[in-house]
Amino acid sequence: MNLDEFQDKLVAYAHEIGIDKIGFTNAAPFFSLKHRLIRQQELNYQSGFEEPDIEKRTQPKLLLDEAVSIISIAIAYPSKMENAPTGKKGARRGIFARASWGIDYHTALRERLRLLEAFIAAHYPDARMRSMVDTGELSDRAVAERAGIGWSAKNCAVITPEFGSYVYLGEMITNLPFREDEPMEDQCGDCRLCLDVCPTGALIEGGQLNAQRCIAFLTQTKGSLPDEFRAKIGNRLYGCDTCQTVCPKNKGKANRIHEEFEPDPEIAKPLLEPLLNLSNREFKDRFGHVSGAWRGKKPIQRNAILALAHFKEQSAVPALIGVMERDPRPVIRGTAAWALGKIGTAEGLEALKQAEQRETDAEALEEIRKGLAFFAEELKG
Repeated sequence: MNLDEFQDKLVAYAHEIGIDKIGFTNAAPFFSLKHRLIRQQELNYQSGFEEPDIEKRTQPKLLLDEAVSIISIAIAYPSKMENAPTGKKGARRGIFARASWGIDYHTALRERLRLLEAFIAAHYPDARMRSMVDTGELSDRAVAERAGIGWSAKNCAVITPEFGSYVYLGEMITNLPFREDEPMEDQCGDCRLCLDVCPTGALIEGGQLNAQRCIAFLTQTKGSLPDEFRAKIGNRLYGCDTCQTVCPKNKGKANRIHEEFEPDPEIAKPLLEPLLNLSNREFKDRFGHVSGAWRGKKPIQRNAILALAHFKEQSAVPALIGVMERDPRPVIRGTAAWALGKIGTAEGLEALKQAEQRETDAEALEEIRKGLAFFAEELKG
């Protein structure tokens, strides 16, 4: 069997194992990406989660010295949730972004890439391969764009005609000279909905993202959330889908294809108040299988507190007072104090006054005083 015939067989096998799209490109350096990444660093737009070495991110041969081709894969994930619970007064709920529904996609894609590697090795024992998903050095989106999986949109996602932008991406570098697929033409046109509705203005003209302002990034940080973003996070616990849900190319793309990515409604839209006092073990047992748990419980709990403040949920005040008084983490104590001020009950005011006398951590104390300032502003009004 020649390589062309094998490539067709490989594509068919990829579909058999649950890969929805597969594309092939060369392993030449990503020169245009390199220029964008340099500019991103100059502007301090990077998140800090990326591979810091731009050369490794843009030169596949630094990752596999015999690199000739790159295989890009895409797996669709659902955009709709059946039987989604509705939050209400006294029982408010948060939300995980769609990319964190179901099992951790890193696990799912790595397993499929492992199967692809085994399939290739069975036919070409001398083949060399290196696979990666999300946390690898290469840009999944740049590879997918060049391999014809979809086009790079203004919201910085790869949009596929079949599944919209609701796709997970991964890639494999190899020394086999596969024939290349053609990149797609940009189909965003004059549409700028994603740019206009981004809650924090993180999307910059030309499809550039300031990750430091992106809610998807901010929900994963572990420190105190900057004041300007607290009112914008809403009830998001992990990630943000706004720039995807408004995209016309995603209209009608439910993508109910893979059972493993179907959300458990009580995990994807959990009650907020019970999250506040979860132990590490309880958090891992309940959320450990989803990608949104990778940073641990602290960001999720901080975001849950902000969500309760967003709803001004008075029934949560006793629980928030308990967090402010007893949680060992200053960021969580301080966020709870800020939330108590935002909710604005007499019980919360009294607890904040007492906490101000007791708190020894400077950051937490600052947040307590911010909470008290809400009451002072109310009196002035």
